[in-house]
Amino acid sequence: MPINGRVLFSLGLAALAVFAIVSASAWPLKARLFPLVTAIPLLVLALVQLFLDLRGKTGATEVPASDIALSTDVPRAIAHKRTLLTFAWMAAFVALVFLVGFPLAVPLFMFSYLMFQSAEGFWRSLVLTAAAWGFFYGLFERLLRLPFGGGIVQTWLGL
Repeated sequence: MPINGRVLFSLGLAALAVFAIVSASAWPLKARLFPLVTAIPLLVLALVQLFLDLRGKTGATEVPASDIALSTDVPRAIAHKRTLLTFAWMAAFVALVFLVGFPLAVPLFMFSYLMFQSAEGFWRSLVLTAAAWGFFYGLFERLLRLPFGGGIVQTWLGL
């Protein structure tokens, strides 16, 4: 039974899922729905991965850490730039959610990302954004009846 980084990571994910399930189980139904819907599959998958890790079957070829950057044709400087840009986009999404809430952050972020980062055309960006927002709104607000509150800007403005 080899205890390595993979086993510890799988154990950590399983523990996190158990913590989320136990914490959310005392909440009202609407509040616990999302944590349970994400934490239960996470627990199942983490336990399956833990079982595979303990048996020594990973399904992946081990690549030494020193060869990871060399395994692609992308120069290291470009890879770092892309990584920082990705984290910047993620931080922008989190900031948007904080400022204007999920219902506005989803379409604003998606349209901005498609237009500026992906260099999609205006109409394609608009159609894809409308579809994503429609799915988001239809699923969470209409079907599940989980209205999201506004962000800090709406709170300041009293909306």
